[in-house]
Amino acid sequence: MEKKSLLAIRIRGTVNVSQRVEDTLRMLRIDRNNYATLLDDRPDYAGMLQRAKDWITWGEPDLETIKIMLEKRGEAPGGVKLKEEYLKELGFEGFSQLAEKLHSCEMDINKLEGVKPFFRLHPPKKGFKRSVKRPYGNKGELGYRGEAINELARRMC
Repeated sequence: MEKKSLLAIRIRGTVNVSQRVEDTLRMLRIDRNNYATLLDDRPDYAGMLQRAKDWITWGEPDLETIKIMLEKRGEAPGGVKLKEEYLKELGFEGFSQLAEKLHSCEMDINKLEGVKPFFRLHPPKKGFKRSVKRPYGNKGELGYRGEAINELARRMC
């Protein structure tokens, strides 16, 4: 069975959040608003996403979205922007090769030495289209959204 990569984005703050949910968000590495991370679709993460579904949205990103996020929002330690030269030192040919490995789940973003395991994003351009207090299927922005995560992620880069 082939693994799929998932992109999880935090879209709500922590006011009135239970300690269990707060810990879950910390374990997912999205402990602040407008943070995003790449995960794979193993059952452990599925349960964590389900628990935090009222504070985050997630879906399957395409290769191009992952590449754009690495170029624009990828960070090396010290808050330095991720550059091609740095990736070459790590043994990658460039952003495209790293994006392919992350997309096919050959590599985990948190296992990458010298790359922060999350992306600090802007709020989406032109704002959220729907309510951030309702699920995606019910005129809202929260929870699982499948391929539609690409459009949101690109507006937030």
